[in-house]
Amino acid sequence: MKGDHMTEKSTVTETPKKEIIAKLDEVLEYIQSNSMTDEQKDEMTKDTLNYFDNYVSPGWLKYRKSVSTDAAVLEWTDQDAVIHGLKGEEFIDCLGGFGIYTCGHRNKYILDVVLAQLKHQALHSQELLDPLRGYLAKAVADITPGDLEKCFFTNGGAEAVEMALKLARIATGGSWYISTIGAFHGKSMGAISMGGKGSYRVPYIPMVQQVQHVEYGNAEDMRKAIRNLTAVGEKIAAVILEPVQGEAGIIIPPKGYLKEVREICDEYDVALIFDEIQCGMGRTGSMWRCAAEGVTPDIMTFGKSFGGGIMPITGIICRSKMWVQQLIDNPWLLGSPTFGGNPVCCAAALATISYMLKEDIPGQAKEKGNYLIKKLRELANEFPEVIQEVRGIGLMIGVEFHTNEIGYNVAKELFSRGVLTAGTLVNSKTIRFEPPAIISYDQLDTVIERMKGALTDTKTEFKL
Repeated sequence: MKGDHMTEKSTVTETPKKEIIAKLDEVLEYIQSNSMTDEQKDEMTKDTLNYFDNYVSPGWLKYRKSVSTDAAVLEWTDQDAVIHGLKGEEFIDCLGGFGIYTCGHRNKYILDVVLAQLKHQALHSQELLDPLRGYLAKAVADITPGDLEKCFFTNGGAEAVEMALKLARIATGGSWYISTIGAFHGKSMGAISMGGKGSYRVPYIPMVQQVQHVEYGNAEDMRKAIRNLTAVGEKIAAVILEPVQGEAGIIIPPKGYLKEVREICDEYDVALIFDEIQCGMGRTGSMWRCAAEGVTPDIMTFGKSFGGGIMPITGIICRSKMWVQQLIDNPWLLGSPTFGGNPVCCAAALATISYMLKEDIPGQAKEKGNYLIKKLRELANEFPEVIQEVRGIGLMIGVEFHTNEIGYNVAKELFSRGVLTAGTLVNSKTIRFEPPAIISYDQLDTVIERMKGALTDTKTEFKL
């Protein structure tokens, strides 16, 4: 009787197989087609709104500007510094996927290497030696500061942070972590425990308990926390820092802060982790932000643009001393992500490093960042009632407004003018400008012109 009931229930709730196949064939045809009819585009738009609301997240449609305006925009093609919507909408990308597209969208140099790799292998067996992982680890060691050497590849930023936190505990025998107010390191359980925003942390408390948060940019605050914990017999595994805070609103610490924290960690024998997932790989005008400050951490995380805007790949690199005997005896102890360091993603990362070095992507980010910051500050002087501050380094730039509502309105006005940008994940008081480093000066001038229009309309609408 019970078995009959279960069979009847599954028959009632499951979509018929033929219907599933028909819908999948329709979607696969969209992917493989070079053109779509207006009717197909309308159908895809309707499906997307329906499926996001019912199968992805009911809150997503209200959260995104691109779907909360009168006409939903579905992104469908991209190239260099431009994203095209399904129905021909065009956006200059000043968001850059929060740092993914430093080399641009579908960079041909990187894409060609990935396509070539796909023709002979995509993923690895998990047992044999995959050569590209070795080549990539050597390349990362070559381009990172100081004596950073041992690599471990992962899939997403939070996963890289988890590996860094675990490695610090294994290597030092400590259990405490020091993080900073405003920090963002991802949303997995360990990573979010390090986070410095209550809105992300509160729903999951209690989490990793032995974490203390101090003021970002205040080295004395860091010293006190470490000194006090040490005084009561607690052993600290690591300090974790973003050399430039991204999610906090592009916060650049005082010059010399990273060096002083390095000295404090050395004094108390604490591992230093730099999270360069967003600010690294050329984004801030040098290949790594910590290198520009002359500081080498014990562990560094990287990601975002590491896969060239083509494939998702992240990871950590550490000093040899951190790769202790326990990890040599059991290479799987730290972690064993099924897709970590897979051949097609490694191919993308290798091509990305090559492209960045050949085309001096860090240098481009520095020069174009200086140009964009100067132009944005000119607008801030022209619209002091709207803009509170412009700050940034390279092409990691934040424009802070007097209120969250004003910032959101400016971002929405930019969207309506074909410029894509956004605030932080929970706030629009600061909106971020992180365009690809390959963006042209003409496109930057267009962005400034459209920004001026957005500011003018916002000033009028808010009666500022």
